[in-house]
Amino acid sequence: MKKLINNAEDVIDEQLKGLASAHSELDVHFDPKFVCVAEGVKDRVAVVSGGGAGHEPLHAGYVGMGMLDAACPGQVFTSPTPDQMVEACKAVNGGKGILQIVKNYTGDVMNFQMAADLLRDEGIEVRNIVIDDDVALKDSLYTAGRRGLGTTVIAEKVCGAAALEGYDLDQLAALCRKVNTFGKSMGMALTSCMTPQNGTPSFELPEDEMEIGIGIHGEPGTERSKIKSADEVTEILTTRILEDEAYVRSLSEWDPESESWVDVEVTDIRFESGDEVIAMVNGMGGTPLSELYTVYGKLAEVAERHGIKIVRNLVGNYITSLEMAGMSITLVKVDEEILRLFDAPVKTPALRWGI
Repeated sequence: MKKLINNAEDVIDEQLKGLASAHSELDVHFDPKFVCVAEGVKDRVAVVSGGGAGHEPLHAGYVGMGMLDAACPGQVFTSPTPDQMVEACKAVNGGKGILQIVKNYTGDVMNFQMAADLLRDEGIEVRNIVIDDDVALKDSLYTAGRRGLGTTVIAEKVCGAAALEGYDLDQLAALCRKVNTFGKSMGMALTSCMTPQNGTPSFELPEDEMEIGIGIHGEPGTERSKIKSADEVTEILTTRILEDEAYVRSLSEWDPESESWVDVEVTDIRFESGDEVIAMVNGMGGTPLSELYTVYGKLAEVAERHGIKIVRNLVGNYITSLEMAGMSITLVKVDEEILRLFDAPVKTPALRWGI
């Protein structure tokens, strides 16, 4: 294992110390661990997310003006604990409630729900919206249903902008739910990755093979084959996304009327000719930017062939899996509201424009 670390046990603390040194506009807390905007939140809904470390810049890299107000990093590939989320939400509580954006992994969903219950006991209104955009699977050992992937980044950007515009909590929850149903993702890997604590690959992948349908925690994909060209891989992923049928499932959300968690039926869109989309080609941590642009070139060609118009794009490392070589593709259908909010100014360590 070759990594730029000191002691494996200190990886998260040392990364957070570096983040604090580099970005004085953020408050970085260590007991419990969370990152929040230094200026706080006043008289509006706060937007909070979090997840295991190892996916940087997700989530702490998206804390700042026009995106997240706070983020909680867990241990590598491990959900943050409820006490982290509670303290992070209290630190940015602007008196109008909290929207928590949650990736669909069992630990994340459970811990964010526990945090929401604890916050409500203190009189803070909370809504949890789950992102489950991975078209590679419906169920796996790692999550109940589809996993949360790249649409998470778009949801954090759009909802952060909406919070600044003054959306109330119900409006923000509905917007986040819409972004989730408008987004679909799929990823692949050329190599595995190694967590600092274990020092061994999370799965074995021969030199001449690739894994299709991987998740972001180093879990193996849904199929394995000999390595194909960039164009062939991009064609596979993009076609799967564009031709994915509408997926009906139930996600757990808080119902204010019954004051209980209820299963809400959610249905994805199916992409149609004429749709406009945000396209994201995301590196998994170990793929050169030049290769990601090769993928984007083919993605644009396949999208055009299906009558899909890419109106905005992101190419780079946005939601990674340590040093894994590979990439994921995310397409999010846009309407006037989503596009306006995506274009709104943002200033975070990892994403900024319009400033």
